Formats: sequence, structure tokens, C-alpha cells
Amino acid sequence: EGDLEKAEERAETGEMKTLELEEELRVVANNLKSLEVSEEKANQREASYKEQIKTLTAKLKQAEARAEFAERSVQKLQKEVDRLEDELMEEQDKYKSISEELEQAFAEMSGY
Repeated sequence: EGDLEKAEERAETGEMKTLELEEELRVVANNLKSLEVSEEKANQREASYKEQIKTLTAKLKQAEARAEFAERSVQKLQKEVDRLEDELMEEQDKYKSISEELEQAFAEMSGY
């Protein structure tokens, strides 16, 4: 009879231990599902970020190309401005020279 009680006690203890382990297994399974969902969301965010980086990199390259073109255009325009300023100075010098010649000619004509 003592052996029977001990066996029943062990069976009961084993059964409780099994129930505890089953509950622990459910908790672990739920945690695993939660982690899998979190991982999937993280993977989606990572893919989204990679796409954003790709798009922004392309936009940056386009902006750099536009800036480089604008810089070359500015340099060309500056050369043209410099050329026109030089031409203006030459024309102003010619005008001054002609004005002086005309004044001298009028002065000579008036003197006679």
C-alpha cells in the first residue's frame, strides 16, 4: 500500500510537471510567434529603408549633375561678361578718342 501511494504521488507530481512544461511551452511558442512577427516587420522596414536610400542616392546624383552643369554655365557666362566688359571698355576708349578729335577739329575750325 505504501508503494502504491508513492507511485500515485509520483504520477501526480509527474502530471503537474507535465502541465507546467506544457504551459511553459505555450508561453515560449507565443514568444516565438511574437518574435517572428517583429522580425517580419523589421525586415519590411529594412526593405523600405533600402528603397528610400536608393531613391535618395539617385536624387543626390541628379542634383550633383545639375549643380555641376550650373557651375559650368556660370563659368561660361562669366567669361562672356568679362569679354563684353572688355569690349565695352574698348568702345568707350574709342568714343573718348573720337570725341577728343572732334573737339580739336572744332577748335581748329573756330580758330580760323
